[in-house]
Amino acid sequence: MATVQLNNICKSYGERKTVHDINLTIEDREFMVMVGPSGCGKSTTLRMIAGLEEITGGQLLIDGQDVTDAQPQKRDIAMVFQSYALYPHMTAYRNMAFGLMKTTRLSKAEIDTRIRDAAEILRIGDLLDRRPKELSGGERQRVAIGRALVRQPKVFLFDEPLSNLDAKLRNRMRAELKRLHQELGLTVIYVTHDQIEAMTLGTRVAMMSNGKLQQVGAPMDIYMKPANTFVATFIGSPEMALIPCRAANGKVGHASFMGELALGLNLPPDVLIGLRPEEVTLSSDGMARARVERTELIGAEALVEVALGADRMVVKSPVLGAPSVGDEVGLNFDLDRLRLFDTGSGQAIVNWA
Repeated sequence: MATVQLNNICKSYGERKTVHDINLTIEDREFMVMVGPSGCGKSTTLRMIAGLEEITGGQLLIDGQDVTDAQPQKRDIAMVFQSYALYPHMTAYRNMAFGLMKTTRLSKAEIDTRIRDAAEILRIGDLLDRRPKELSGGERQRVAIGRALVRQPKVFLFDEPLSNLDAKLRNRMRAELKRLHQELGLTVIYVTHDQIEAMTLGTRVAMMSNGKLQQVGAPMDIYMKPANTFVATFIGSPEMALIPCRAANGKVGHASFMGELALGLNLPPDVLIGLRPEEVTLSSDGMARARVERTELIGAEALVEVALGADRMVVKSPVLGAPSVGDEVGLNFDLDRLRLFDTGSGQAIVNWA
């Protein structure tokens, strides 16, 4: 396996810049997930690493070697696409063998060993004689992953590989990818717009928006300590509530709060308090009063949307005893996990979570 370094990587199409000065190091055997909304530049960045898009500016190193201008076949990477990209007239075995036959001098026996070893790891040994049309979506994706595995590259690139699968298959394939990474010690760069995939698969997560890196860190660090309001509201479902407040003399206040929070900090006059649903509890009294606007039952839990003056937030509650629409409830806040953001810039000011 290998490290991958992106040093001030940029991409422009004429005068339009779509990726801005990306600085990111993927460590050996790391599972790095690049996540963000559609059009944020994550797939373009992945394709520049693969050599499928020209790098406009900056430097790309794989295992310490400058491959900025190298052809894709010289980078020792393998890529798994969203569309699987299998040859429809070939069996699974031939699909996995084709690249090795065309680009290496391995003997037929060596190729056969690699394919059967990969098939055993992926649990598709009994599917090797089938063509893609005879396989389910999950089985086709395993063949596509197997085609990458047999090449034994330094780096594996995945471009939204699970987005064509149904929810149950996505869950199963996430578990399989996690298992493969742990068992084989792969260096993986994985692109997705799905925050659940990012949180469950990544050893680290790189958040992108508008072609720029917003934050890089371990999944729970990003969840608990978002660097800005974009990260705070993108990661987490339901998203973090951001409540506008006024600050003065080291205190933060809200019209619907009972009292002020004395933080003893030098703060801008307009701030946002950030709280996740599990950090707010319903009670008969509480620090604030709110009105229930909507209740959504999701198994053992209920998501309760409440109005706090002119603002809204979602609170988690047990299904048994969940309030009804129109009820007035008390809210208590876990102030040990309080976050403050600058209203103007959106950047975190206080991140104690």
